[in-house]
Amino acid sequence: MTNSPLFYQAGPALPDISHADGVTLWDTRGKHYLDGCAGAISCNLGHGRQDIRNAMLAQLDRVAFTYRTQFENAPAVALAHALVDMTEGLLEKVFFVSSGSEAVESALKLARQFFVATGEPQRRRFVSLRPSYHGSTLGALGVTGYHPLEAPFTALTQASLKVPGPDFYRHRDADDDAHVDRVLAETRMAIETAGPESIIAFVLEPVGGASTGARLLGERYLKGIRTLCDEHGCLLILDEVLTGVGRTGAWFAFQHYGVVPDLLVTAKGLGAGYYPVGALLARDDIVAAVMASGGFQHGHTYAGNPLACATGLAVVEAIRRERLLENTRARGEQLETGLRALAERYPWVGHVRGLGLLWGVELVADPATRRPFPAEQNRFAQITALAKEEGLLIYPRRSLDGVAGDHFLVSPPLTIHAEEVETLLERLGCAMARFDRALVDAADDAALTPQLKEAPTS
Repeated sequence: MTNSPLFYQAGPALPDISHADGVTLWDTRGKHYLDGCAGAISCNLGHGRQDIRNAMLAQLDRVAFTYRTQFENAPAVALAHALVDMTEGLLEKVFFVSSGSEAVESALKLARQFFVATGEPQRRRFVSLRPSYHGSTLGALGVTGYHPLEAPFTALTQASLKVPGPDFYRHRDADDDAHVDRVLAETRMAIETAGPESIIAFVLEPVGGASTGARLLGERYLKGIRTLCDEHGCLLILDEVLTGVGRTGAWFAFQHYGVVPDLLVTAKGLGAGYYPVGALLARDDIVAAVMASGGFQHGHTYAGNPLACATGLAVVEAIRRERLLENTRARGEQLETGLRALAERYPWVGHVRGLGLLWGVELVADPATRRPFPAEQNRFAQITALAKEEGLLIYPRRSLDGVAGDHFLVSPPLTIHAEEVETLLERLGCAMARFDRALVDAADDAALTPQLKEAPTS
């Protein structure tokens, strides 16, 4: 498309989308692409679902929109019950929003208002990880640790206390347990230096998303953070915008680790790409304190509207009916095996990590030292472009605070079949082979350049 009035992020011209079905999309020229990243890790049920369409049309025939202060609506109540059940009743209250950033903003404000309501207004700071990503609105950006996104807005945002999380690929400690213990000790010191009485909550993703390339934090670390929060009287907010609603093979990623948050946010997969819907879940006592103080001073026009909630409810019912949590675990094991086999072919694949159908592949210039490629080479963008040429969509980002490192995510819809995973791996293998040849050619050119400069002229 040329001369479009749209603007998003800088980049090359994009193909026009025509239609999509299952895990495949077609552009207007007839080229087809396997959706190896579920759009933005959000189209969890794939494309063209008639059951979701039917649920949306049925709700449209009744009422598309009502405002939450004027009417209650059955889809919102039913979806709220479903979400509470998905946490096994550990989080009893639900507040609907339309996006992940809105969900994070809502959690930050609810946590702050809880402490105002309970006589601790001095708590006004959050703790989060660097790197991390929690959204692009100003409040969510304040707890995000991703330098390029933060830099233009640091004068406007209320920045959180940023601490490092565990990195099981790059650490140089004696073993993983020693590494986690050191990171937890550093985090404890940072909180105690800042003043524990000033901390509202610790905000983190239980499994890293785009900012870290599916970096795992692990049970020891997450339980350590839960203990720190309990000791210092602050809350634990888990950001499951990306990992929630089945992406990791459980309803929520925290369920793999036996760590229960005080508040949880989710979005992307809840609407599965069919309609914007997200949610904040919270403990009953937190909500009760806020409501007793005059109510939650927050809200959005489209929060909890019937069409959004009917869509989300249909998504949850489809995941249950089709046993997609089981499929996610099985296809995740298949994908992991294939990715690790591809990684063994190429020294520039430094690390493969993930859970369920969320996998990250980190690229390095030197596997021995784990040195990243020079940032200006944009290797993450190159391999993504090659994959797209091969008919595969993957999701690229930088691994090291957004300023260095290269990784891509492989995170197809939860509906993907075994043969489609094989096709995904075949296309990725072709892209990786081309990327490897490009690296070899670049190295050959670099080696030849000094010889050409030294060659005698006639």
